[in-house]
Order: sequence, then C-alpha cells, then structure tokens
Amino acid sequence: MSDTKDIPFSPPWQLSDLEEPARPKATELDARSAVARFAQIPIVVAEDDLVSRTLISSLMEKWGFKAVITQDGQEAMAALRGEQGPTLALLDWMMPGMDGLEVCRRVRESEKMVYVIMLTSLGAKENIVEGLHAGADDYLIKPFDKNELLARIQVGLRILELHAALAVRVKELEQAAGEIGELKLRIPL
Repeated sequence: MSDTKDIPFSPPWQLSDLEEPARPKATELDARSAVARFAQIPIVVAEDDLVSRTLISSLMEKWGFKAVITQDGQEAMAALRGEQGPTLALLDWMMPGMDGLEVCRRVRESEKMVYVIMLTSLGAKENIVEGLHAGADDYLIKPFDKNELLARIQVGLRILELHAALAVRVKELEQAAGEIGELKLRIPL
C-alpha cells in the first residue's frame, strides 16, 4: 500500500458550490413586483419638512405606489376622508396645526380602516408608546432606512388586504344568514 499523506487532495468542486444559492433580499430593487397587487390602495403621506416630503414622495413614485402627498395634519385628514376604502397613512408627528397624534386619534374615532405608520424623529420609548396609544399601528424613527420603510408599508398593505377580505366574507355570511332566515319562514315545521 502506498503512503498517501504527502499527496495533496484537491476536489474538482468548491465547498461554495454545495451551498444553497442566496435568496434575493427584499429591497427596493424588487419592490415594484412586490407592490403591484397593492397599487390601488392609496398611501397618504403627511410631512411638513420639504426635504423629507420630497424624499418620501420620490420613493413612493419609484416603488409604484399611489401616493397622496400632504404638508400638514389638516391636509392629511382631508385626504383620508376623501379616499374611498382602506388607506395607509405615513404621518409625521410634529407638524404645524394638527400633529400626527391628533390625526391618529381622529382617524380612530372615525372608524375608517386606515393603517397608520408614525414616521418621526422622536425615538424615546415614551414617544413610541404615546404614538401607539394614540392609534398608530407602526412606528418608524427618522432617519429611516428606505428598505425598512418599504417592508413596513408592505406589512400594512397586507393587513389592509386581509381586512378587506374579511369584510367581504362577513357580508357574504350576513347575506346567507338572511336567506336562511327567509327559508325558515317559508318552510312549515
């Protein structure tokens, strides 16, 4: 038997060839395909800072969302009232006139289905708790990562989609219950 200790072994394949290929990360590069089914749901953006408003507006356009850009809380409330069906809102907390917290409270009082993401520079735990208690569904601190913003918007849109599907099912069940009630009156027992 020959001694093989001194013979270097070099396999014809690399270890990296055996590893699974990396899955693409959810980034803005694949955002258009990911948001295509949500294109009909409007996103109301309330931001008083021109630079932030321009940045968010260009991201919304780049990602293919139907965005309604507003400069303050009053404009945001008017836009939210004007939109039919469920809506997603990106609200700055600190705005002149009506701030983002007040918009949240009024939206919740109206019982309209709006998914609210508070987008603010106030990052203390007390601020986050106050924002969520006021009615925000999510909270993102500025400066934000655009991919994180996209991911949080997608979560909100999925929740709105599920809410709409549930509302349709409830109507169908109510209609079926009404038909069953009618049939009970017609069929002698």
